[in-house]
Parts: sequence; structure tokens; C-alpha cells
Amino acid sequence: MASAAVQDQLEIRFRLIDGSDIGPKSFPVSTSVASLKENILSQWPKDKLNGPKSVKDLKLISAGRILENNRTVADCRSPLYDVPGGVTTMHVIVQPPSEKGTPIL
Repeated sequence: MASAAVQDQLEIRFRLIDGSDIGPKSFPVSTSVASLKENILSQWPKDKLNGPKSVKDLKLISAGRILENNRTVADCRSPLYDVPGGVTTMHVIVQPPSEKGTPIL
């Protein structure tokens, strides 16, 4: 019975661009990518420069794929990379939306 509960959860570590981590933390597999981003935003280290201002500033990458906000943790699992009881690392990219009308030099 305990193993079934473990399979409904996924341990995720969020790797920031400077190599530091948020987590690992356990999430239900039904958690949306948008909810993961909200969690990252709330736990973002206050001493880091150029932090995200909103969920729209964050991109999550897992197994080489950019994760869409409407997907769930279960959709993002990869049988090649996920080890039962292991920790999944997702990379976090901060990329504020570009200002429309701003010329590119």
C-alpha cells in the first residue's frame, strides 16, 4: 500500500541557472506545470538577482523538453529517466516575456 502512495508522488528538484537548487520536494502526479511554477516563484531565493516576477517568466525543462503549463507532472514523467524512489531534476529558466515593439539591436 505504501508503494502505491509513492507512485502517486514524484520527487522533483528544480535546478536554477547558477547551479543551485530548490527542493527536492514531493508533488502529487496530478499537479500541473503551472502549479510547479507557482511553487518555484514562492520559494525563489530572495538574494538572487534577476528573479522571476511572475509565472510567465519561468520555463521548466525536463528530459530536454519545455513543459507546457496545462500539462501535469504525470505527463512529464519519462520512463527512461525516472527511477522509482529517485529524484527528478527539472531545469528552471527565467525568461521575461519580450516587450512588443522593442527594437532588437
